[in-house]
Amino acid sequence: MTPSALTSGLCELTLEARDLDRMQAFYTASFGMTVLSREPDRVWLACGDDARLGLWAPGRKEFGDEGGRRVHFAFSADREALERVLERLRAMGASPTGPIEHPGGDVSVYVEDPEGNVVEVWNYFRDGNGRAAGVAALES
Repeated sequence: MTPSALTSGLCELTLEARDLDRMQAFYTASFGMTVLSREPDRVWLACGDDARLGLWAPGRKEFGDEGGRRVHFAFSADREALERVLERLRAMGASPTGPIEHPGGDVSVYVEDPEGNVVEVWNYFRDGNGRAAGVAALES
């Protein structure tokens, strides 16, 4: 966390899922996520030590939330994990794009989930400019 940051990371992200079973299967098989809890209208998956992914059936939830539809988001991973994710996605018959190398030397893999969301797996904070920026902020 940078010295001026008031937050320490992403806590949760919610996506609309018209077919909860299919979305749950995709995220557990593709990314090795585990189910934290399941209710009739939603599933919570662990995605890292301090974050969860919510898969929500369409419709209004608490606080007027409905979940996101057709979004782009990224999971953080190291280069070795990116290779394992690519293998899993290809074995499942998905059509991932990548690895794509960025100017800072970091690499991303992209794939659409069953609802059409663009899922990126990126080593920005592990091996790229994000890591360098984080180290520099801590040293200043």
